[in-house]
Amino acid sequence: MKALTIKQPWASLIAHGIKDVENRTWRTKYRGRIYVHVSAAKFIGKAHPFTPLQLSVCQNAQQNGLLPELNKLPYSAIIGEVDIVDCVLNHPSIWAEKSETAKAGNQEFYKKGSVTWNWILANPILYDEPILNVKGKLSFWPYSILT
Repeated sequence: MKALTIKQPWASLIAHGIKDVENRTWRTKYRGRIYVHVSAAKFIGKAHPFTPLQLSVCQNAQQNGLLPELNKLPYSAIIGEVDIVDCVLNHPSIWAEKSETAKAGNQEFYKKGSVTWNWILANPILYDEPILNVKGKLSFWPYSILT
């Protein structure tokens, strides 16, 4: 089965069924089940990577026991599975990054360098125990649980 490497905390949000969109700069025609792999890279940046609405959703999930604290999430592991069911621009999900548009005359187009594809996800499964010490790769990559 194919695997996709995703940084934390987004990978756990997907596997926990909280985040329903994965944002990428490239379009995929693939539809089907994939492994959710967490990269080894620790999040470095803002105090939290969320919009106010996203932060509220995460805090509610943590308060209800549906999501562990962000500093307790696994890394370098396959943590679950999800289906990719579509790939669109400007999905209405709170997790979808929007692509910028501009007008030239009466035609609208997407600005070069601003296009973000929203991969629509469904049917997430979080494993009871992650498969640890799995090194990820760019794009889709093959993985067999039997390896």
